Amino acid sequence: MELSYLWSIFFIITIDIILGGDNAIVIALACRKLPSKKRNFAIILGTIIAISLRIILTLGAIFVLKVPFLHLIGGILLLYISYNLLIQENDHLSSIKENYSVFQAIRTIVFADLVMGIDNVLAIAGASNGHPSLVIFGLCISIPIIIWGSKVVLFFLERFPILVFIGAGVLAITAGNMLIEEPFIASLIGNDNYLNILIPTSCVLLITTVGGFFNFLKLKKREM
Repeated sequence: MELSYLWSIFFIITIDIILGGDNAIVIALACRKLPSKKRNFAIILGTIIAISLRIILTLGAIFVLKVPFLHLIGGILLLYISYNLLIQENDHLSSIKENYSVFQAIRTIVFADLVMGIDNVLAIAGASNGHPSLVIFGLCISIPIIIWGSKVVLFFLERFPILVFIGAGVLAITAGNMLIEEPFIASLIGNDNYLNILIPTSCVLLITTVGGFFNFLKLKKREM
């Protein structure tokens, strides 16, 4: 086996570990209200479906690494996902049907992975040096990394519910970074470090403030 091939494998595994954290967070947030048996099913099935779709996207990205406004669209969609996950925090478990919850969790996992996986897709496509076998290997390796990471995050979310806001904030930061990585926006910002910090920070403040406000309204409405 060529040394360059081995280095590509090393780089792909490293990319999976570094970029898999956000995916683990969104899986944990999406599944936090499911019963244990349903939760494991949703995590495993949702992750496998998401990774399968990501393999297809990455194989395509080998040939088309630059899609106009890809990061911009992904960042906006991810902001919506982080907001949607946050405002579910005060919902009563008894008001959610299990079958619907499992479907909702799987749909959120798959949708979020497609949005958040843009950087992962492009990075692995680049690290694979045009070898489809490396793409499939790297993305399959990411399955246990993401599943294990999501269970660790779930462990803490169950004990410290306030971490939901932190998780939503992490997703919002990711969305903000995707926005400033959009070539058109990056060309406008240039090397302005102030804007490079301000945009992700503004995304966090926007999502947590709006999400917290709507949760407060929902709580007051239930008390009436």
